[in-house]
Amino acid sequence: SGWGYDSDNGPERWHENYPLAKGDKQSPIEINSKDVQHDSSLSSWHASYDPGAAKTILNNGRPCRVVFDDTFDRSVLRGGPLTGAYRLRQLHLHWGSSDDHGSEHVIDGVKHAAELHMVHWNPKHGNFAGALKQPDGVAVVGIFLKVGKTPKPEMKRILEEIENIKTKGKEAPFQHFDPSILFPKSRDYWTYHGSFTTPPCEECITWILLREPIEVSSDQMAKLRSLSKNNENEPMSPLVDNWRPPQPLKGRIVRASFK
Repeated sequence: SGWGYDSDNGPERWHENYPLAKGDKQSPIEINSKDVQHDSSLSSWHASYDPGAAKTILNNGRPCRVVFDDTFDRSVLRGGPLTGAYRLRQLHLHWGSSDDHGSEHVIDGVKHAAELHMVHWNPKHGNFAGALKQPDGVAVVGIFLKVGKTPKPEMKRILEEIENIKTKGKEAPFQHFDPSILFPKSRDYWTYHGSFTTPPCEECITWILLREPIEVSSDQMAKLRSLSKNNENEPMSPLVDNWRPPQPLKGRIVRASFK
């Protein structure tokens, strides 16, 4: 699977091998406040995560991800637009080559420095592969990272581990981590039906996009950009700009839990 983010294999060309990338429910999108519908029936979401479920951190040359044990309901997301409990499988980040862009979703024209995705799946579909085939198969909590004066100490743990996964294919143990420490104070969110933002771009995702960003420092962002998208024995090539641009809304409605 030779997709990536360069001009020869980047988002503009994904549809050549993954036709769904041109589908009607693709992500990310640009959210325009004036078009969003406040839905008072949207309840608050809540996560109960077991820190013991965290397993490894991995640099796969695209995003970097933290993988969790999802063999049973030990770390789950409930409520909000969801029915039932969704199991946490992995979290990963998308970021830019500088602090003024890198997020995938765009809010009223604003891009953030990075976007964190917590990927959960619906166990009623049997396994993760089965969930990918269902419209209610996956729920992703999206959190924006913005560069500010008061970096979030919670991001430190992930960034410290980056030293151990500098090059593509590197994996390191990542244990005893509760990802809920990454949530902002506010639980306000937008929600819509969309897709994975990486090939094959399956349209199985209920997005829960948090309104309030978390803060990181410019140094912390630089740490992410110190990862290489090449193998150990190849020249260092910084892993940056691993984000997909916004896709057409095609009639979808974005709902908000807040006014």
